[in-house]
Amino acid sequence: MTSQAKLDAAMRRLPLVAILRGLPTRDALPIGAALIEAGFAMIEVPLNSPQPLASIAALAAQHPDALVGAGTVLTRAQVRDVHAAGGQLVVAPNVDADVVRAAVQLGMVCLPGVLTPTEAFAALAAGAAGLKLFPAELIPPAGVKALRAVLSAETWVLPVGGITPEAMAPYRAAGANGFGLGSALYKPGDDAGAVSAAAHRFATAWQALAGASR
Repeated sequence: MTSQAKLDAAMRRLPLVAILRGLPTRDALPIGAALIEAGFAMIEVPLNSPQPLASIAALAAQHPDALVGAGTVLTRAQVRDVHAAGGQLVVAPNVDADVVRAAVQLGMVCLPGVLTPTEAFAALAAGAAGLKLFPAELIPPAGVKALRAVLSAETWVLPVGGITPEAMAPYRAAGANGFGLGSALYKPGDDAGAVSAAAHRFATAWQALAGASR
């Protein structure tokens, strides 16, 4: 399966990326199980978390049908480390063509962070499977609509940053295909029960939006 096909399949299941920044490895499996039970298909452990590669390895082994990987990936060496741990997803806050190409060469899904049309097209030219619009706090829905107008309809666009269940509707109406979810879904110290409740709120909110747009 190509990296694009991997992302396409995950987006069809539930186009929400769980960002577990600060996740302790001991909590990886119970929190991962709570997310999968809620319908999540994409899990990201940022590399500035404690022992992120150990968490990624545990999650990838436990949930082989999910798209598991790392965020805050800044170098080719980090891409290789994530791949060696079993990760299939590379997310970055920026566009680095070398990072994108390294991920694609290893068959991984890469979602680089973009803020402008120039960055968006550079990311796609390098082989990005989709675009992380980051930080979403600086890109209102009107900006997403303008960017969406010049991108291919097939390009996945996911705002990230400050997203809550209530904030999704205007971005969805502007053309967002999904979202990356941070502290409104998980904060260090949250247990599996808290994450399960938040995950179900997000999944329910998305399903309502997706149903309304049909």
